[in-house]
Amino acid sequence: MSRFSNLGHRLYQGEVSFDFVGRRKLWYSISGVIVLVAAIGLAMGLHLGIEFKGGSVYTVTKPGLTVSQAQDAADKIVSSHPLVQSTDNGKIRIQVSTEEKASSDEIRSKLSENLKVPLETVDAQVIGPSWGKQISNKALTGLIIFMILVTAYLAIAFEWRMAVAALVALIHDLMITIGVYALVGFEVTPGTVIGFLTILGYSLYDTVVVFDTVKENTKGLTKQNKLTYSEAANAGLNQTLVRSLNTTVVALLPVAALLFIGGGFLGAGTLNDISLALFIGLAAGAYSSICVATPLLAQLKEEQPEMKALRKRVLQHRAAAAAKADAAPEGEEIADEDLPAGMVGQRGRSAGTTRAKGRPSTKR
Repeated sequence: MSRFSNLGHRLYQGEVSFDFVGRRKLWYSISGVIVLVAAIGLAMGLHLGIEFKGGSVYTVTKPGLTVSQAQDAADKIVSSHPLVQSTDNGKIRIQVSTEEKASSDEIRSKLSENLKVPLETVDAQVIGPSWGKQISNKALTGLIIFMILVTAYLAIAFEWRMAVAALVALIHDLMITIGVYALVGFEVTPGTVIGFLTILGYSLYDTVVVFDTVKENTKGLTKQNKLTYSEAANAGLNQTLVRSLNTTVVALLPVAALLFIGGGFLGAGTLNDISLALFIGLAAGAYSSICVATPLLAQLKEEQPEMKALRKRVLQHRAAAAAKADAAPEGEEIADEDLPAGMVGQRGRSAGTTRAKGRPSTKR
């Protein structure tokens, strides 16, 4: 743990740096493959819950009743592949689609008979498809309003390029999460929708933290000739890297407990809908804030005329400094600021460079 903390300090001080922005083509390729797989899963269709397509829900209260026992009893009564899950309070939940021709009273009576429980311990709830349509419309409306507000905020607080990069990262995260949901065949419930909307907030938080540091690092950048915008943005990304990873890990731990222990080991299937959405979304959000949003921002900024001119000046300055270092007499000390970035010791460690044997070497 101390080594990890030390790494975070070295990243912040600039003693260690990972070139995320410079490898943006690699990250774009990885994201493209993941999004393509997710799109294929989405094309196969989502497994909509009863709240969206309508049907009936039967909740059975019987101590010791298992999911397999309830599944066997339900399969004998209905022919539309009922979904049986255990609830958080130990009850069994049986979902029957609208395709079933038997009435809810008939199914309720047969469940009571087959499971050998009193009729009053079998609760029935009929849900019409119009209610699910209302939920879908409200969720879509909420998503659109959220996107508009986020874009407007980032454009005002930062600039439109940051708003575009953050919006692309949000769509990236949402696409991956929905695609994975379709691939694994989990049921889409109102809890799933809540999970989808929640991950957008987490993803945006990580992105804004990085963008705020990038904004500080690039303030007055055109007045110097040592760093390009991409390099300054990459430095800001490295400074917030450990913070982003720590935030993600802390958020993923309880969600993983819900998904793998609660939903998997303990069999509380109703936890799976929201926990899977949160788990995939949080992981995708951490990745996109580091490998998608900031590299895309740097790419957009580098298209500005002033940033193109800055890059040209930086490269000319480094070429001149390299030529000066090569031409310096042996034994002559050369200041770090006169050297190209690749020849200078990291921040806080360089102490001037001495010309020796025809090549520069950094004193340590």
